[in-house]
Amino acid sequence: MEVDAATSAIQTPAKHLLPELEIYCYLLVLLFLIDQKKYNEAKACSSASIVWLKNTNRRTVDVIASRLYFYYSYSYELTGDLAEIRGNLLALHRFATLRHDELGQETLLNLLLRNYLHYNLYDQAEKLRSKAPRFEAHSNQQFCRYLFYLGKIRTIQLEYTDAKESLLQAARKAPVAARGFRIQCNKWAVIVRLLLGEIPERTVFMQKGMEKALRPYFELTNAVRIGDLELFRNIADKFATTFNADRTHNLIVRLRHNVIRTGLRNISISYSRISLADVAKKLRLNSANPVADAESIVSKAIRDGAIDATLDHANGWMVSKETGDIYSTNEPQSAFNSRIAFCLNMHNEAVRALRFPPNTHKEKESAEKRRERQQQEQELAKHIAEEDDDDF
Repeated sequence: MEVDAATSAIQTPAKHLLPELEIYCYLLVLLFLIDQKKYNEAKACSSASIVWLKNTNRRTVDVIASRLYFYYSYSYELTGDLAEIRGNLLALHRFATLRHDELGQETLLNLLLRNYLHYNLYDQAEKLRSKAPRFEAHSNQQFCRYLFYLGKIRTIQLEYTDAKESLLQAARKAPVAARGFRIQCNKWAVIVRLLLGEIPERTVFMQKGMEKALRPYFELTNAVRIGDLELFRNIADKFATTFNADRTHNLIVRLRHNVIRTGLRNISISYSRISLADVAKKLRLNSANPVADAESIVSKAIRDGAIDATLDHANGWMVSKETGDIYSTNEPQSAFNSRIAFCLNMHNEAVRALRFPPNTHKEKESAEKRRERQQQEQELAKHIAEEDDDDF
């Protein structure tokens, strides 16, 4: 009887596993299914794990849950059904906010931004980002993703200066092993800098392991630097597949105006007086009325301050003014100011990274509690002293 009872006790499995162990098993199975390219099964497994997570409120599973959120979105993205889970992601983000799960908030906010940007819903992404609860970044990887998505949103909204800072910061903070992510950051950063009228350094395209991926953008930068509109068109057509895959084709269309402006600036420096017909020929303007187009382009460049010249409408000439001393203008001051701002920003980030987090696990002692503690210690010491006197 005793042996049978012991045997039955051994064979009877535990009815309930630890929640942490169960959610970790979900994660392992999900990773296995994705590695085996069984995306439909992975989607079903991730959905079951999310249902389980909604009914569990334990702080010990927050880290594993954040990984499950990521692979939940990734499995739906692989099957092309990313729009189906947008409502679930919003609900999960609300649950994470109510439960003060800051790591889950970071992960879910980035997944929602990726979801919106995947379908080019930039306005909705900006509304969500601006109204989401603010918190201190706990994961460097999630912070880098957030900066990248913020840079893309700012680029589409024509806020190129903020976009450049976000993209460069994301590329700088990203781990060295995350080569694909750094390549994407550098691609968008190159486009943004070209839109700002800057020419990226050659070392940007010569980074180890990125030369082949950044080759189309290197040739594009060379065309913008020269100001050759025909070369720009050829490169845009040659690498159209790459630009469409990177979702930068619309931004490259915007660069056409910068190429024309650069070519016009080179012409104004080279010639003190040139006819508008020759300007259209040198800019290679292929239109029905190239002279009229050249006149409007020159007028806009003069109004924007891109070139220092005047238009002679009677003779159809562009007359360039004599180049003065650049040090008599505000150009050196603005360049020096931008470099100082960049150095100060990098210094502040370095100092902020060296700070230790506060001891949040230790409750700060107030003045009243300190007085109570000191009074209790004095009473205890007095009581001990009285006991010693009685014993003596």
